[in-house]
Amino acid sequence: MAGPSAEDFTGAMRALVGNCSVITVGEGQDRSGLIVTSAISLSADPPLLLVCVSRSSSSWPLLKQYGRFGWSSLGAGHQRVAEQFAGFGGVKGTDRYEGAEWETAVTGAVLLKGAPAAFDCEVDEIIDRDTHSIVIARVRAIKETPDAGALIYWNGAFQALN
Repeated sequence: MAGPSAEDFTGAMRALVGNCSVITVGEGQDRSGLIVTSAISLSADPPLLLVCVSRSSSSWPLLKQYGRFGWSSLGAGHQRVAEQFAGFGGVKGTDRYEGAEWETAVTGAVLLKGAPAAFDCEVDEIIDRDTHSIVIARVRAIKETPDAGALIYWNGAFQALN
């Protein structure tokens, strides 16, 4: 028996509320990133995070090459950052970083200044499944910005929560 189509599945997933986070990868002119709603906590002791990344993403080869990344949750004022990292208007590569403030973390990963929570991560394990990979990451440093609100993805759109 055939299951639902990819289009039906994607449509149904839009009914779920997702936290919006930016995953930043690479360094210098060899950097990119993507917006995800699939980043979650895996373990508190030791601190581990889990993110699912499409292997067709332009960021995927950089994630594998560098073995480290920044995970910055997005606050209420970060809709433009979300749109750029989602590739709206054809924005790619280092151009995704324009118009926002960034800081270099302990591992060399880049974190968004003013993010509600930002995590400096090293890849611990990668598990390939169909079109995506499950990336398990060890947290090396954390930055927080109280009262930054949140940006969520619901019903096919980014929405700010203050």
